[in-house]
Amino acid sequence: MDRADAAISVAGLTMAFGSNVLQRDLTFNINRGDIFVIMGGSGCGKSTLLKHLLGLLRPAAGDICYGGESLVRADARTRQRLRRSWGITYQAGALLSAMTLAENVALPLTHYTDYSTDAIAGIVRYKLALVGLAGYEDYLPSAISGGMRKRAALARAIALDPEILFFDEPSAGLDPISSRRLDDLILELKESTGATVVLVTHELPSIFGIASNSVFLDAGSKTMIDGGDPRWLRDHSSQPLVRQFLNRSAEPENDSHG
Repeated sequence: MDRADAAISVAGLTMAFGSNVLQRDLTFNINRGDIFVIMGGSGCGKSTLLKHLLGLLRPAAGDICYGGESLVRADARTRQRLRRSWGITYQAGALLSAMTLAENVALPLTHYTDYSTDAIAGIVRYKLALVGLAGYEDYLPSAISGGMRKRAALARAIALDPEILFFDEPSAGLDPISSRRLDDLILELKESTGATVVLVTHELPSIFGIASNSVFLDAGSKTMIDGGDPRWLRDHSSQPLVRQFLNRSAEPENDSHG
């Protein structure tokens, strides 16, 4: 696929903190409509790559393009326009504890649009209903379960009907049943909206259950060593490390540097 046709195109990306290179020469495309997972062991730079894709960190070298448009070289106005088409959920959910679920979901609408108060309230009710939280508009995050907080964060992420959804360890802290429900919800939203999904996760059920494409980062060689459909990579990757990762029975501990 041509870079201009991809939802996201990464070319020659090097991530470094000072003289410490974390990953180098990352080159891959995320196709429109993909559910794309960033994989690798602890400390390889998964979450750091996500931060680069979001423009929160600047690469030491290389480029990141959205629909052929460079994020790295973009001015502030262009970055704002690009971000308008993204929805983001963070590992901890990042809901504001002093605000109700409705107020949390309304935040991007009040920031990016000039919709009336009534219009915003209607959108908020609809988005909460989509994630199974109809009737919870006036609840505080502390009054609901962890799985429900994850779904409320997802409702906020889809408030602006984004073209691309980003997830950082969406199942972290959830029991297996809640994790599967969240995976199913991500699939349903992707099918109903046509959004491209990019997620960081080490959870094998999520990787095999919803991902259609991937990249695998290796901390040792400090670069990507494989990519593609995780189910195919599990059995056919030429890289033993990738096959070992995808065929493991025990989940490794996650860390903040992944």
